[in-house]
Amino acid sequence: MDNNLGKSVVFITGTFIGNNCWDEWKEYFQGAGYKCMAPAWPYKNASPEELRNRHPDSAVASNRLADLTEHFARIIGALPEKPIMIGHSLGGLIVQLLLQRGLGAAGIAMHSFPTGVCGSKFAFLKALWRTMVFFTSAQKTYMISYRRWKQTIANGMTCEEQKALFYKYAIPESKLIVRDAFRPTEKIHFDKEHAPLLFISGGCDQVISPSMNFDNYINYETSTSITDYKDFKGRNHLVFGHPAWREEADFILHWLQGIE
Repeated sequence: MDNNLGKSVVFITGTFIGNNCWDEWKEYFQGAGYKCMAPAWPYKNASPEELRNRHPDSAVASNRLADLTEHFARIIGALPEKPIMIGHSLGGLIVQLLLQRGLGAAGIAMHSFPTGVCGSKFAFLKALWRTMVFFTSAQKTYMISYRRWKQTIANGMTCEEQKALFYKYAIPESKLIVRDAFRPTEKIHFDKEHAPLLFISGGCDQVISPSMNFDNYINYETSTSITDYKDFKGRNHLVFGHPAWREEADFILHWLQGIE
């Protein structure tokens, strides 16, 4: 497979946070010579504060995984070259779905949602049960509480950091899109040839455990394509605003340079 990666990066945001989470990452990769973009999800092209003030938001609540995947497929398909795709959480799952369509030059799945076949999926289901809230209206968005944010998203940080990052990034989310992640309409074909793919996990991630990320990674073992895995010890699910975020960005950059 041709590993001429080009110099374009598309960042794909996950659930519960605004696409402003990539601001420092874009600056970092632009400094390394890359052209970067972090498109908003449909109905989310606004600041986190504005999106929180709209909650409950029926438009955001209508987002579905299949439509979101197509949204990014259209954006990426319109670019002059195949980009490097870097996705966080649900964005990591979307990276995998788009990579198997041949839409990217390389993919990085950071703390990625499982693909539907992970052995540790029950723990994931338990962690997101309150988000999916099956017996409440799917026409209304779910807004993560600050208490839950501290416990599961920004665990291990100081109270000051947790609070600042909540107001900086946290947004309402579609219940339907989280449910869809358990039964994606597009199946991952693990044995299919694909562009280079890197999985990154966090040792203290309370949402997507390292074992879940590793389960995802080893499903690609039968493939002859480049697939790598890296676990960052002591990291939570929030790879943005963390004092050590640059270490992960450095690793990704060096990995990309190594496969060119």
